[in-house]
Amino acid sequence: MKAWLAREWCEPEAMELAEVPMLKPGPGEVVIANRAAALNFFDILLIQGKYQVRPPLPCTPGNEVAGVIEAVGEGVTRFAPGDRVQAIVSTGGYATHSRAPAAKTFPIPDSMSFEQAAGMIVVYQTSWFALTRRTSVKPGEWLLVHAGAGGVGSSAVQIGKALGARVIATAGSDEKLAFCLEQGAEAAFNYSNRDGADEFDWVNCVKAITGGRGADIIYDPVGGEIFDLSTKCIAPEGRLLVIGFAGGTIPKIAANRVLLKDMSLVGVFWGSYVERYPEALADMQRELMEMYSAGRINPVVTGVWPLDQAPAAMRDLASRRTTGKVVLAI
Repeated sequence: MKAWLAREWCEPEAMELAEVPMLKPGPGEVVIANRAAALNFFDILLIQGKYQVRPPLPCTPGNEVAGVIEAVGEGVTRFAPGDRVQAIVSTGGYATHSRAPAAKTFPIPDSMSFEQAAGMIVVYQTSWFALTRRTSVKPGEWLLVHAGAGGVGSSAVQIGKALGARVIATAGSDEKLAFCLEQGAEAAFNYSNRDGADEFDWVNCVKAITGGRGADIIYDPVGGEIFDLSTKCIAPEGRLLVIGFAGGTIPKIAANRVLLKDMSLVGVFWGSYVERYPEALADMQRELMEMYSAGRINPVVTGVWPLDQAPAAMRDLASRRTTGKVVLAI
């Protein structure tokens, strides 16, 4: 089998596509012949040695895959060779084959492509966890989604709308703003414009569209200045969901802002949560697949790269040139 290897902490271009020994499933595991693997921004942080968890080197990035079961380990009864599945792997997605726990492997319907399946599992679980477990969305509430054209952002736009929220999105270009509107946002503003003029200042735009109240829920996978400015357009008793720090800077907040707005800061660490409560993973996946079957969500893949061009795909993602999900076709 072939796999991309980071032999040291490095940039994507320094990885090596190498021939490695074929995987064998252990007890409770399956081996999947991958047909697609999704890219996430944290894959880049992983090989740079900047992610929350540092795997032993050499490591293979990627933790969202979809494909066909090739082998099952001892004790696995839910799956058999030939089954179409999507799965979460700790690492190892950028490869022709991956080994996954059966508990983190799920069947996919014939109507779902491998590309969609690979691009769905982590980002939609994250947004579903954020909007139904870490907070709840009341119909008619204003939900502001930052980086709404990205993989996790677009999933939040779709899920928020499906839950009855009025969704506002931010993004960094006209093309991305149009994409946000296509996913269900009723307004989208460019967060690259900060010249103070009302027609260009996204903070003022959020206040205006909400009648001066601000957003009831803010979904922030960016951090940095975006987080800081979000506290200026959050509604009283609003919830600011801390999803991640794709902007590269971990923000700080003065506690008096939290006090004066009666606002809640809510951490959303989906990966840690499902490790503590593994039964929640299957529950949330079932709920998401019901939404997919009902046509209420639809994972969008906008970029498909061959496996041997993984570094170029990662660079495209890092350069913020992508919308929706980007996947490797295998």
